[in-house]
Amino acid sequence: MQQQYAGSDGRTRRTVLTTIVAGGVGALAGCLGDGRDGPDAISLDGSEACDNCDMRIGMHPGPVGEAFYGDDAPSSLPEGRENGIAWFCSSTCTYNYLLENEERGHEPQISYGTDYSSVDYELREDDGTTVISAHLGADTFADLHDLTFVANSDVEGAMGASLIGFTDGDDASQFAEEHGGELLTHDDVTREVLSGLEM
Repeated sequence: MQQQYAGSDGRTRRTVLTTIVAGGVGALAGCLGDGRDGPDAISLDGSEACDNCDMRIGMHPGPVGEAFYGDDAPSSLPEGRENGIAWFCSSTCTYNYLLENEERGHEPQISYGTDYSSVDYELREDDGTTVISAHLGADTFADLHDLTFVANSDVEGAMGASLIGFTDGDDASQFAEEHGGELLTHDDVTREVLSGLEM
């Protein structure tokens, strides 16, 4: 069941600012979504191995990703993979792979991540850590440019700390209010941000 925001009468300055930022970020992400073209997201069956870390995708919680490189597929991908698709067990693996290959001159046509605004997600305790459910269906993905991410929350995924994405800025704001973290867009995600997540 999708987690619901339980607001309080005494909103803090942080709550108000987070809500304002999320609204602005959501509007910006919607604008950035125009004009990109590439294959539609595909469903993963869970048996795939992450192209960044080689972990089995279906064995772990949290957001996942995929990117389509077409004819510009990095040499690390197996030959003949349709549309030059790379798939990932986590949002951190997604961005580590994208950024590394961008530095080598490989840009995906389009890249996707889990959209937690589109699913009824679950939070559960795993050895004292709160983790968020994984969703592998094509209809659970959104263009990374259209997501507002909550970074450094107290909710983790496959690789520990995660970038948990929402197409609805209000959903992202509510998640951050309940679980901590800061709001980021696709263009905010850098190697420094990822290093901070991995601490």
